[in-house]
Amino acid sequence: EEKTEGEGSEGRPPPSSSRDPSFLQMRSINTLLFLLASHATSGLTILALPFAASILPLAMAVDRSKFRTCSQTSFCRRHRHGRSKRLYDYRLIGESVEVHRGGASAAAIAAENAAASSVGVGAGGGAEKIMSGGLLSKFSRKLMGRDSTNDDVPSGGDTFRGPTPIFTAKLANVAPFTSSALTAQAYGNEKCTNANSFDEHLKLSVHLHEDGVARIRITEILEEGMRATPRWTSDELVLNEKEMIGMKEESVHVLSANPSIQQKLGLGREAGTMPTIAQADKVVSSLTKRANIDGPKENYIVLSYGPAQKKQWQLMLQLEPFAVYFFRGEDDGPPMIVAGTGGLTHFEIRRSKECSGSSATAGVEGKRKLTESFDVDLGDEDEVEEVEEVDRHGGKEIVGYWEDGLAIYADGSREEAREVETPSEENAEDDELGVDKGEGREQRRLDEEDFDTDGMWEEKFGDHSDSKPFGPMSVGMELTFPASNHLFGLPEHASSTQLKTTAGSDGHHYYKEPYRLYNLDVFEYELDETMALYGHIPLVISQSMTTGTAGAFWFNPTETFVDIEETPAAGTEGVASKTHFMSESGIVDLFLLPGPDPAALYGQYARLTGRLALPPMFSLGYHQCRWNYRDEADVYAVHAKFEELDYPYDVLWLDIEHTDGKRYFTWDPKTFPHPEDMQKKLGGDGRRMVTIIDPHIKRDNNYYIHKEATALGLYIKDKKGDKDYDGWCWPGSSSYLDFTTEKVRDWWADQFQYGKYKGSTPELFTWNDMNEPSVFNGPEVSMQKDLLNLNKSEHREWHNLYGMLFQRSTAEGLIKRNEGHNVRPFVLSRSFFAGSQRYGAIWTGDNEAKWSHLEIAAPMLLGLNVGALSFVGADVGGFFGNTDAELMTRWMQAGAYQPFFRGHAHHDAKRREPWMFGDETMVRLRRAAMARYALLPFWYTVFWQAGVSGMPVMRTMWMQYPKIPELYSVDDQYLIGSDLLIKPVTSAGTTTSTVQFPLSDCWYDVDTMQRMNLKGGAKTVSITVSSDIDKIPVYQRGGSIIPRKLRLRRSSHLMMNDPYTLYVALGHDFKAEGTLYMDDETTFDHEKRQDFGVATFSSSWGDKIAIRNSVHVGSDDAINAKAASARIVERIVVMGVPVEPREISLKSADKATSMEFQYDASTKILVIRKPGVSALEKWTMEL
Repeated sequence: EEKTEGEGSEGRPPPSSSRDPSFLQMRSINTLLFLLASHATSGLTILALPFAASILPLAMAVDRSKFRTCSQTSFCRRHRHGRSKRLYDYRLIGESVEVHRGGASAAAIAAENAAASSVGVGAGGGAEKIMSGGLLSKFSRKLMGRDSTNDDVPSGGDTFRGPTPIFTAKLANVAPFTSSALTAQAYGNEKCTNANSFDEHLKLSVHLHEDGVARIRITEILEEGMRATPRWTSDELVLNEKEMIGMKEESVHVLSANPSIQQKLGLGREAGTMPTIAQADKVVSSLTKRANIDGPKENYIVLSYGPAQKKQWQLMLQLEPFAVYFFRGEDDGPPMIVAGTGGLTHFEIRRSKECSGSSATAGVEGKRKLTESFDVDLGDEDEVEEVEEVDRHGGKEIVGYWEDGLAIYADGSREEAREVETPSEENAEDDELGVDKGEGREQRRLDEEDFDTDGMWEEKFGDHSDSKPFGPMSVGMELTFPASNHLFGLPEHASSTQLKTTAGSDGHHYYKEPYRLYNLDVFEYELDETMALYGHIPLVISQSMTTGTAGAFWFNPTETFVDIEETPAAGTEGVASKTHFMSESGIVDLFLLPGPDPAALYGQYARLTGRLALPPMFSLGYHQCRWNYRDEADVYAVHAKFEELDYPYDVLWLDIEHTDGKRYFTWDPKTFPHPEDMQKKLGGDGRRMVTIIDPHIKRDNNYYIHKEATALGLYIKDKKGDKDYDGWCWPGSSSYLDFTTEKVRDWWADQFQYGKYKGSTPELFTWNDMNEPSVFNGPEVSMQKDLLNLNKSEHREWHNLYGMLFQRSTAEGLIKRNEGHNVRPFVLSRSFFAGSQRYGAIWTGDNEAKWSHLEIAAPMLLGLNVGALSFVGADVGGFFGNTDAELMTRWMQAGAYQPFFRGHAHHDAKRREPWMFGDETMVRLRRAAMARYALLPFWYTVFWQAGVSGMPVMRTMWMQYPKIPELYSVDDQYLIGSDLLIKPVTSAGTTTSTVQFPLSDCWYDVDTMQRMNLKGGAKTVSITVSSDIDKIPVYQRGGSIIPRKLRLRRSSHLMMNDPYTLYVALGHDFKAEGTLYMDDETTFDHEKRQDFGVATFSSSWGDKIAIRNSVHVGSDDAINAKAASARIVERIVVMGVPVEPREISLKSADKATSMEFQYDASTKILVIRKPGVSALEKWTMEL
């Protein structure tokens, strides 16, 4: 059916942008018709719809009542603001200390493995790219039977990956009243009397990496009963083991000023090789002074390590109370990171809900005996209120669910949302007055309240109940970043790139809720919030003039809350930033990254979690998408219009309506009867297609995917492990595959074989949505936490990994479907975790067609890049609502300078293809897209460099200028690589913008090629520049050389053999340099056959070198032999040339040729035309 306001589509709830009641009513009817029809496939009768007119119109927006806050979450409520502090007081037991000197061989093996899988790619033998952390390496090892890892290691042994520990010890909780005693008292049925049975001991291990990374790992000590097996961990699913190389034994020195510990450390060592007590005392004294702490020197153990006997890094362990201080050994500044000094470390060990017989006696007298000495008030246990179960549906038959989790009834009505009261509501008055955006009141009441035991063994939220069979298992720790008040990371949140405060002793902080890390489908998310979104990375990075760049990776995929605090007030002497991590389960697994600068830190992080996969070139072009293109005729019409207008685009996308009844890997036979012909038609014009494939599988026994998955037992199970989980999503009743299990991932990858996915071709790629996972009738629109995977591990343990593992399996399937497994995949995912950079692209989800969402796009994308997710984008135009011509123009201009470039729209939004806004706007939009396509050689090179170095593609200003504090908080402008500065226009009616320029470099306007007139005595200067509707401020850094392709083509595929134009922007010293990376842009031959070339251009006019090219090729019989003639440089543009040269001559091996050039003295631009040189050959042009 033709619709002028945007075509309809059943199965999704009405958007808030549709305010017309009759329209919403009709949308509700259409949706209900689909849901009833879906329900009928299970054998139920489709009902007549005389009641349809009674359906109430709804205005959709984020419904806060369905998402938990900290105060509604048992573990966060228990531990936030030090509420449980008195239950935990850890001591490192000196007698348990062991130094393990056998780790060198393990490190050597790891180094050998890494070296065997490395590929040299440095220009002229420079940089070396380790490919072992990539998807191809992991996939090919599995295919060839060379993968030494097993992703399905059964529980029963510690499954950590990476370097073995150099140091281990035991930690004891010496608090007078422990968490175990509290649990026994609260749930022990008056049996527990023996406080000695509640001792809590943990195992500490320290792992040191050759690049300076220190891993602090705290686990339970295994024993019979509840702790007979280790907690579930995910090293093999996340960590890049092949590049995690341990520090060599001879490069690690462990010492203590404690005589008994020092003696223990010296056992087995040759006489004279251990420091004396006096020497140890000197080292400890120096470090404690730097940390500004007092206390006996015997209370510390120091691990000094670094290459070539250098004490480049020092890790100081405090025995009591247990804490960790992380220093750079070569300076005299404060520690980079401090862990555990605030007394907020906690580890809720597994324990029985009721006491065992060995520690139980009958009677209330014993109960008093346990608690009296601790002065603990747990309330009156006799006053247990029995809550009568109430049928909230009033006996009505449920036939479906909306995306908000509310039921749809057979009589056509729907469940109404109910308000959920939260403890924080009492602070509303203060919030409105601006007195306290945090929970200062709650913090001041802590000493007046009892310990919170509610929800420790069973927890409810709304109508959902979490059985929590293992009880409380939370872990947490406080991290302090001394001399820093700029923290970044913890993506994804719709907030500023710099983390804002959520806690503070004075009650004055920006947010009242901590940052929440729990992957969720948040419909029409709000801005400037800490609430959870689609994906998360528990990485925090500090940037400081005093301590440089340092980071902490809290490796825990369970639900996590993080408080941010500055103390004392920012800007005063002794300022420090604090983070308090609180996770529901898992272990304490903390990686400390020493930096000292952004480049070093991101190299360290890449070696931990893997390297950015080099995408195929087409995926860096423009993607055209909406929910949904109606049919093949619609697809052909859209494609033809792009062709007619010479508007460049590379990919056309199909949303869920292309399928046969929401059955993925199928096509609607009525609307898409000839999918192969459609793909081949677009492929013949250099385009690709993408179809959506979500993780929920329609429970239909006639659907081959569901039938086979059921027969093979591949689905996530209910909490008892007996039945396949049944949740509700777009298809209706759905099951969900267990992607934590290797056999399931392999089976899923096989479904992409052309013979299985009927109608698919090599031109078809994949979009993974709803993979948080989204479950409409589940708690918080997701899965119950007590569901089980195939290895009987609870969903709470691996929730945040699900989306990444789904994307990984899909990417492996796109590789596996092709003969030789040699074509690079493209997979877009909404959900992610640390390591997702290896598997494809990420987008920021369901944004809105509002200026505020355009404005927040850059800070959100920068936050993702802080988390090393570089292939990211925000949907151009906004998903929900209707955009006007000005907003669409500004969004297309901004989108052209974000790594992933896609236009997308909701089915209720007006059509917004580029020509829908009139010719004048279409020309502007096309100009923005053409700017993107001209820069594709640059984008491709920056992506390659990101894979080599780990540095993000889209960079905050501080990443490139870490010595300029004025730039630390800037997130409304950014850099692509190191050489392009972008300032998006994000407000209506704008004609000028203010850009902040670092003065250490000069800058050139990319449109006029004129050097900016920047003057000032500081490190930066802010300049007001023109930015009318035809202008987005973009500047090339002086000292850089950027390659472009200037011939207008309609896709990147058609540009493959086009010549290059080099743009040389001379710096303050009249020098410049740049890189151009080249390969076939499609396959893995750059890794498998070293089929690539790297051109390194340099210019030094003071040395009479106009421009020089030095070339590194992977192999002589690869790209250089077959493609040199196709990599021609047709033009060189030099900006900032002071005077016209008399002559420019090309020097090659055997001759010199005079070059034709033009010089404009007024603009100081020199152009060398048709130099006739190849980017794959060595040459020099001299003045």
